[in-house]
Amino acid sequence: MDGVRNTVRFILDGKTVTIDFEKEMISPTITVLNYIRSLPKHKGVKEGCAEGDCGACTVVLAEADSNGKMTYRAVNSCLIFLPMIDGKHLITIENLAQKESGEVKLHAVQQAMVDLNGSQCGFCTPGIVMSIFALQKSHVNPSREIAEDALTGNLCRCTGYQPILNAALKSSNGEPDHFTKDEKNISEELSKLNSEPTDILIKTKDQTYIQPKSLKSALKYVSQNPDAIIINGSTDVALKQTKKFELIPKVIDLSAVQELKFFNEDEDQIEIGAGLPLESVKIKLNGKFCAFADALKVFASKQIRELATLGGNIGTASPIGDTIPLLFAYDAKLKIVNQNGERLIRIEDFIKGYRQTDLKAGELIYTVMIPKHQNVKFYKVSKRKDLDISTVSAGFRIGLNNEKVKDICLAFGGMAAMPKRAKKTEAFLLGKAWNENNVEAAMKILKEEFQPLSDARSGKEFRKLAAKNLLLKFYEETKDELSPAR
Repeated sequence: MDGVRNTVRFILDGKTVTIDFEKEMISPTITVLNYIRSLPKHKGVKEGCAEGDCGACTVVLAEADSNGKMTYRAVNSCLIFLPMIDGKHLITIENLAQKESGEVKLHAVQQAMVDLNGSQCGFCTPGIVMSIFALQKSHVNPSREIAEDALTGNLCRCTGYQPILNAALKSSNGEPDHFTKDEKNISEELSKLNSEPTDILIKTKDQTYIQPKSLKSALKYVSQNPDAIIINGSTDVALKQTKKFELIPKVIDLSAVQELKFFNEDEDQIEIGAGLPLESVKIKLNGKFCAFADALKVFASKQIRELATLGGNIGTASPIGDTIPLLFAYDAKLKIVNQNGERLIRIEDFIKGYRQTDLKAGELIYTVMIPKHQNVKFYKVSKRKDLDISTVSAGFRIGLNNEKVKDICLAFGGMAAMPKRAKKTEAFLLGKAWNENNVEAAMKILKEEFQPLSDARSGKEFRKLAAKNLLLKFYEETKDELSPAR
């Protein structure tokens, strides 16, 4: 078929690698982690959790932008299927140290970890080093906050984190390394690999893997393969294989569709392409949409945000997906496309039930449109601050007229089989003064409005208590903001 190939090409160890899955009898959904560990002298990357929680499998993907400048992203290799690195430079821990005059010279990041006692047992160290390496290549003299964010996806039982953080800050000083010297050659090679973007179609005995390079192709394949699982970052779907050991028969991978990766802003709203990684969204928000920025600060880890997308988080329709209650509060709309056109739908109408959406056969989420609402807040209750799933999450919005509630949205995750608004509580508050007495009365209604499950994360009574206390927190944080000027 014209414009289609069954091979994947990328750079590893300074050389272009071509994988023919059919000839080499490799599953197209082999993870990058398992592929790397199948190679000789590439055992530095480790499997700790196989779900993106520990960071021991962290590698760096480098790509050339439109100007030929290289960008570096630390990602969890346990969550990435091998075809997703097509046209990229894969960097592993083995690529950092160099031999000079027959002796090994450690990379600056590795040397800082040695000098500052950042490693003990060593199991997690390669992943930590790769996270710091990506930080070093992206920031010069980063703040402590930026360095901490870069390391939230790496767990270490031995050292505590201060020596590791010290190593990150010491080594991220802008000094060039051997990657800097080789960037022009790597950029040119990547340009050759990506000069003719052709769809990838891999068929093995048990699986079909499709990676379209354009939105037009994606819509064609989605229409032709209604039984396929759609992925972009694969941070959720990959767990079917890595944790549940399921065979995924048919995959359509949208990660190479550049038309889904954009961010637009006008006077009334922002529009986010469904395939734009959440870390890119976080950067482009640039302090705007404070509630959205707050949500992304505690959304998984940087490694996961480099892969996960807003469209994917919405499409899973998880009852504890962090972004969905917030998007309820923003009254966001989705643009859904198919081969014949497009339609708009409010996200509140798009989520239909437990992991159920209004997406029809042949359709894809194209963009998410978020109005510039004021007085929106996001809250997340979880066992850990970073890299944890919500026990309860909430997106709240309020508008007053003459100190009375004229508009309110109280949307929760973790309280029902799907993200859901507290409609009875909202109805009680509408038209009433936004004061402590009315809020306390509303809290009693809210506590009985949901009947959440008890599970390994929390009991139902705690969830109910947390939900009503979040309403009180919302009131305390907005009462002064909304009060008329005196």
